[in-house]
Amino acid sequence: MRQYPIHNIPFQNLQEKNMSFEEVFDHIVEFMKLHPSGNYRLMVGTDSQVHKKHTVFITGIVIQQVGNGVWACIRKVTIPRRMTQLHERISHELSLTEEIVSMFTEERKNQLIDIVLPAVYQGATFIMEGHIDIGIGKRNKTSEFVKEMVARMESMGVEPKIKPNAFVASSYANRYTKLE
Repeated sequence: MRQYPIHNIPFQNLQEKNMSFEEVFDHIVEFMKLHPSGNYRLMVGTDSQVHKKHTVFITGIVIQQVGNGVWACIRKVTIPRRMTQLHERISHELSLTEEIVSMFTEERKNQLIDIVLPAVYQGATFIMEGHIDIGIGKRNKTSEFVKEMVARMESMGVEPKIKPNAFVASSYANRYTKLE
């Protein structure tokens, strides 16, 4: 198991491996520049899976031009122990999401906003969302953590999304947590 300092863990998708965050950001910029008058959602979310001797966390970054495609990538973090306490695991998922969100500094967010700004009056939009793999349903074991986790996302100035609207965490990232 390869260990990286947390900020140096590479990103990947089906086309590219070992991308730095700067390369990921460049892909997002290029994707948005293709249609600067689009409606964009930049979404970050993390899911986890407990395996026999370790726990895998996958954080997904998705830039969506609503109704017109996406560009996405993931980052995998492996903790060399079984994290069986639900609150600890959910909190760690959110910490990894918060870490990626914090890499989108005000300067970087402004750079993305500047792409759509000339077309705002024609309907162009940009929003950043934090997808949290929790839900409020009565049978959902994570419902007691919703207020805490939503407040953490809001404190970062990011629109929190929970199940069933947290598809980056609950669907995209989830697909990669099971691979071993």
